[in-house]
Amino acid sequence: MADPRGFLTTERELPARRPVDVRIQDWREVYEPFEAESLEKQAGRCMDCGIPFCHNGCPLGNLIPEWNDLVWHHDWRDAIERLHATNNFPEFTGRLCPAPCETACVLGINQDPVTIKQVEVSIVDRAWDEGWVTPQPPDRLTGKTVAVIGSGPAGLAAAQQLARAGHTVAVFERADRIGGLLRYGIPEFKMEKRHLDRRLTQMAAEGVKFRPGVEVGIDITGQDLRQRYDAVVVAVGATQWRDLEVPGRELSGIYQAMEFLPLANRVQEGDFEQAPIDVAGKHVVILGGGDTGADCLGTSHRQGAASVTQLEIMPTPPESRPEGQPWPTYPMTYRVSSAHEEGGERVFAVSTERFLDDGHGNVRALELVEVEAHEGGFRPVEGSRREIPADVVFLAMGFVGPEAGSISEQLGLPVTDRGALAREADYSTPVPGVFVAGDAGRGQSLIVWAIAEGRAAAASVDAFLMGSTNLPSPIPSTARQLLV
Repeated sequence: MADPRGFLTTERELPARRPVDVRIQDWREVYEPFEAESLEKQAGRCMDCGIPFCHNGCPLGNLIPEWNDLVWHHDWRDAIERLHATNNFPEFTGRLCPAPCETACVLGINQDPVTIKQVEVSIVDRAWDEGWVTPQPPDRLTGKTVAVIGSGPAGLAAAQQLARAGHTVAVFERADRIGGLLRYGIPEFKMEKRHLDRRLTQMAAEGVKFRPGVEVGIDITGQDLRQRYDAVVVAVGATQWRDLEVPGRELSGIYQAMEFLPLANRVQEGDFEQAPIDVAGKHVVILGGGDTGADCLGTSHRQGAASVTQLEIMPTPPESRPEGQPWPTYPMTYRVSSAHEEGGERVFAVSTERFLDDGHGNVRALELVEVEAHEGGFRPVEGSRREIPADVVFLAMGFVGPEAGSISEQLGLPVTDRGALAREADYSTPVPGVFVAGDAGRGQSLIVWAIAEGRAAAASVDAFLMGSTNLPSPIPSTARQLLV
């Protein structure tokens, strides 16, 4: 245990966010620096529980009590070694993960949980600053080749693990830059892309070959990949967005969130002076109350929207953990992100009935109705119908699975009833040598699940190629034996 009385003497503390009126003028990350001494005290609140439920809360199985103890004892260099033992990219998860580990923290039963996520990101940021994160190329090459389709967190994690195992790995990405949604889906104010770029530099030095601007199924066929490579990992994510089929959907001014967010990110990359979809001075309505909706909210603030309203069909969540979601589950509670703190109105328990025309083919308003839960769904509340003005509407209602088409067809991959690519427990598919990792097989999920699946799939690929593997994996040994 770090500090036996730490949780009694130290209150939970997080770094302050920069003032709203300052941060919405730029695209930098929103948090102020946090002193190392304060961070070490926060790590000291960890009780090194006999059964650390934070491990269960984290899909990566991060060794949380171990690196908390090391930080408390000022041993930051060993802390990054323990952190990297289970997580290839803690600078991503420490910024983007909703931290299910914290809701599973034993201290969280009746007190504020340990600031696990903040300790994690502080460890890796210091490691980069101190020069402790260096390339780890393999001692020898195996002569085996692997193609990874998709450069999001699952694809990158699989690629790094396989390259370190000695295989020659090429990552194919249809966009013009590597990173997937990390590059073009996550706004700069949530994660500055320098964190992604320096990790890609490390991976390139480890031997990973990056192939941006290559769409598998169009620029190169699935059959060609299978002929040229000994194994293929499909990690294309779940990028098929959910649409809203109501009257007026065809009007101009209605966009999917992923039509809007990548363009704003491209401004930060230097591709545009101004985003082709810019909401300066406009009334914005966002449909969807999740993280993607919050990303649209924060981006709209920075572009200078006149007003922003975020709609959610679900009722307002409770402030505290509901009885039906006991510790250590991840509770659905009312959360205020940095984007919500910056302004805008949040409206719960409403449904969009139709989009209204301005007479020239552009959206001018939404017709809403309040809803209430009824027999597993929702029913409208009588007399609650109303209009709200809208110059621009963003649909941020989640994703339904990988984009159907050429990859699954050309590789011969079956699709599940839920639209995901079918795979076995060891991430293999009915097609020999082809594996599926991340949201493509799991459906829309968290970044920690993507990295965990990328790591596990890499172990299965290694076992398929070499007959056995030393790569860490949660897959039972009996499942791995089936690949030999």
